[in-house]
Amino acid sequence: MTVIVRDVRPEDAEGFARVRRAALPYMLATAEQLAFDWAHAHPDAHARPLVAVTEDGEVIGTAQVSVAHDSPEPGIGRLNVYVDPARRGLGAGTLLVRTAEEHLSERGATALYSWVVDEPANRLWAERRGYAPSRSAHFLRLDLTAGLPPLQAPPAGVELVAAEEFAADPRPVFELDAATTADEPGDVTAELDDYPHWLETTWNHPLHDRALTTVAVVDGVPAAFSAAQTDGLGRYSSGMTGTAPAFRGRGLAKLAKNASLHRARAAGCTEAFTGNDAGNGPMLAINEWFGYAIGATEVRYVRALG
Repeated sequence: MTVIVRDVRPEDAEGFARVRRAALPYMLATAEQLAFDWAHAHPDAHARPLVAVTEDGEVIGTAQVSVAHDSPEPGIGRLNVYVDPARRGLGAGTLLVRTAEEHLSERGATALYSWVVDEPANRLWAERRGYAPSRSAHFLRLDLTAGLPPLQAPPAGVELVAAEEFAADPRPVFELDAATTADEPGDVTAELDDYPHWLETTWNHPLHDRALTTVAVVDGVPAAFSAAQTDGLGRYSSGMTGTAPAFRGRGLAKLAKNASLHRARAAGCTEAFTGNDAGNGPMLAINEWFGYAIGATEVRYVRALG
């Protein structure tokens, strides 16, 4: 069977989402979301989404390819390749990686980072292509129909509000997101400093659920939050959950996340997903307290160029 790799077309969005859901069922993926992401990619990211298709046009593999424009470290490229599990062995992954590497190399990347599902065959495949493992992260799943920890009343001076209450001026939420992102565990640091782009691509993202995203406000100041995404299919995903440095140690992120999960269940969501750096013990403990269980693990692989 002949397989070719090409740039995505608008009509590929549904097939792209289908492959992503099949290869990585712990992440939300919809055609609407992907079309939005492709249309709103930051120009400095040099994003190039790719698909591997058969001669009859079936999408069997995907690649997300970009430069880490939001990192203070120059020369970092990202490529995440996923192939439909039912279509492995046709060479789609090899073709996608080769095309992605060429694109990133031409744009000055000197280090390539890729997430690889932690299975022996996948790890061997990456290592044969010159990639070396670094850190790992877990995908966690929670059955929202099985119960949640009871809601707790916030302490005096703390109010739990939906993010939609900041619709008139979301900048305080942006500043809180930037503060928590600055020291998020990871091997590629990121800095949020482009408010208009954040407003366009995060606040207005089609998966972002402002009614379920919950902010802990302390004496009028946003101090912690738990971002929520939903796909309209009963699936909920936690994005960033964190606390501004000045307010840490008070359990505010836990309060915000619990409130968000209860709101999600009341809204009809039945499954909740989140990601957790394997080295972030405190957050792992919090998620275990909620009832999350590890569903899969990914390993971050890196390859130096030049």
